[in-house]
Amino acid sequence: MFPTPMLSFLDLSSFIRLILRYLQCLPCVIYRKGRSLIVVLLFLMITTHSLMAAEAEISKGPVNIEADSIAYNKEEDTFHAKGDVVITFSQGFLMADSVVLYRRTNDAFAEGHVMILSEDDLMEGDKVKFEIDTKRGLVYEGNVFLEKNHFYIKGSKIEKKGVATYHVNNATATTCDGDSPDWRLMSSKMDVTIDGYGTMQHGRFLAKDIPIFYTPYMLFPAKTTRQSGFLFPQINYSEKKFGWDVELPFFWAISESADATLYQRYMDKRGFKEGVEFRYFPSKDSFGTFYGDFLDDSGPFIDTSGGISRNWKSGQKRWSLYLNHETTFDSSLFFRADIRKVSDSWYFKDFSNQNYYRDNYSQTELGKFRRITFFGDESLGSLDSTVRLTKNWQLYNLTALISDTNNFTTVSNDGTLQRYPEITMKGIKRPLFGTRLNLEFDAAYDYYYRTVGQMGHLFDIQPALSLPLNLGDYLQLTPQVTGKATYWDRGDNSVTTQNKSGDRESYTIGGTATTEIHRIFNVGGQRVDKIRHGIIPEVTYTLAPNIKQDSLPDYATRISEQNSITYALTNSFLARLKGKGGGKSYLEFMRFKLSETYDFIEAARGEVIPGDKKPFSDIDMELDIKPFQYLSFSARNKYGVYIKDWNQTNYDLSLSDWRGDTATIGYRYTKSSVEEINLSLKVAVTKVIDIIHVMRRNLLDKKTLETTFGLNYHKQCWSVDLKVSDTENDRTYTILFNFFGLGGIGQSQTTRTRTAGETK
Repeated sequence: MFPTPMLSFLDLSSFIRLILRYLQCLPCVIYRKGRSLIVVLLFLMITTHSLMAAEAEISKGPVNIEADSIAYNKEEDTFHAKGDVVITFSQGFLMADSVVLYRRTNDAFAEGHVMILSEDDLMEGDKVKFEIDTKRGLVYEGNVFLEKNHFYIKGSKIEKKGVATYHVNNATATTCDGDSPDWRLMSSKMDVTIDGYGTMQHGRFLAKDIPIFYTPYMLFPAKTTRQSGFLFPQINYSEKKFGWDVELPFFWAISESADATLYQRYMDKRGFKEGVEFRYFPSKDSFGTFYGDFLDDSGPFIDTSGGISRNWKSGQKRWSLYLNHETTFDSSLFFRADIRKVSDSWYFKDFSNQNYYRDNYSQTELGKFRRITFFGDESLGSLDSTVRLTKNWQLYNLTALISDTNNFTTVSNDGTLQRYPEITMKGIKRPLFGTRLNLEFDAAYDYYYRTVGQMGHLFDIQPALSLPLNLGDYLQLTPQVTGKATYWDRGDNSVTTQNKSGDRESYTIGGTATTEIHRIFNVGGQRVDKIRHGIIPEVTYTLAPNIKQDSLPDYATRISEQNSITYALTNSFLARLKGKGGGKSYLEFMRFKLSETYDFIEAARGEVIPGDKKPFSDIDMELDIKPFQYLSFSARNKYGVYIKDWNQTNYDLSLSDWRGDTATIGYRYTKSSVEEINLSLKVAVTKVIDIIHVMRRNLLDKKTLETTFGLNYHKQCWSVDLKVSDTENDRTYTILFNFFGLGGIGQSQTTRTRTAGETK
């Protein structure tokens, strides 16, 4: 055995990295001739022995050889190793039956069951030439596994030209595991660059062994990070609205801090729609997204029942605009702009099935480039644009805001109130002069503007004093008094008997009393240790006098006289769960709240007709249940105590299981105005087949708003989606093929997006 003085480059971190890298590539070799287990055990023994002799790590790293026999040729300055040869080097290793290693250049010529792990790539072959320092190599009758792309490449001759570039003769490529892949690319010559593109000459695409198509030249993606290039198209067919609908996006990685996507969409019944999305991230404190599109719309124009009549019957210039920008100047000062505009009230009705805003909708704002918080479909009633500057102090907050609203429910937007500007200041609740008395306040200035109707200035200030008291250990009492002063000055030219300026003063007094009773039950289960049941009664009293508001402009909020008491009872169930290693976690698996208000003013009013006096409000019911991760249920209901029936019911149920089956059901009911049900199902029929169904139905009008049936067939390296959607005015057919590692035909915009300055 050759002595191993050059093993000192392996320290603990190197050892761990090599182990992890090899384990990462196990899927690519586990099926090959049963050699993987032997390789792993051998590698563990060798690297463990190397670790025992570790002293320090050198950047390029020396080379260590172990074999059954090793001879040194002084004239050629070469090592000749035979029998279970293992050569370890920086960020990789080489295994073979025999190896000739040139000591001066660190070039290795290996033969017999050669396996090389370099960086995250694995090469295998009968004969290999490998330059250890440059990581270049030449493999005969071999194969390569690219871990970043999960790409398998085979060829009669594979040349590794650099760290991330390969040239292959008589090549076969796929992302499918196993010796008989579901699909593969074959060509006489292939060049592949990781994080770039691959090219093929005389390329063929095969499903199993069946040729599907041939091309003399083909370009395909081999990217793991942001790269410029065409994204896969989206293809739909709509019977009434669009006809054939094809969109081909182009992604442009402008720089590390900016990118753009150009959307080219052709609809044979409407025309050519162009869109552009630009994202920028110049620093960690500043980022933004801009999107705009334009269409010279040729129709057809289908009026939705109950909607607003169109003001055009022929060609129309349609467009939309979106800008989200935020800059944080320091921890206390930031600026944000949200500009959202469309050409007309019918934009989201005509393009409800597919548009940028629906495809990039996000319920949260955690992602810097996914901050579209409105769902762009036909139900959208208005669209707000805002620009704000916020300054925070320890006890105060100041916000300057400009707001513009597009109202889609009216023929004209002239009567919609706009805030140009609004300035608000909030004082955080804090002790007054070091006492137990707390002070907080809100102050606001608004200039309300509109083309038609009353408009002008409005000033509000609202201070509040509260005194939290603990009466013993069981009752918390918080009395509170709130004052409100309002001043207005109208600037419109409306003819009226009302004063053009004036003021209003009012106050509200009240208090809240609450307590909590709880008991802890020792369950002692394998998963649930204890359950805490808490009962929280709460009573709130509010008194606001009747004040004169006859001259108040219609853009100011009126204050209602109030003398009422609200009582509530909340039941809460909290479980303490046992975790692995003795850890503990908590889960509120059930919460149930009932509340009602009694109006003293209504109770003292004289009856006009018998039974018209109704001092009791509806009973509000809130219920949330989540006993485990696969089930959640919530209800928000209002029960009318006088009609002895539900005035409003809202239910949401979500079910799932470990197989991937999911079901979500939502029911909405408001007496005499709304009754609808929304259903979404996904059933994992087999390990490779899912069936989906979506249904939205207006039960009040007995109309089905949407019915979608779909089938998803997915294998390890590819999938296909088939979908048919029926809406009130149209039917759409969609087919989506996705070849993992290459992309998909018909792929949605949500999965296509790239993040500026980030790696997907």
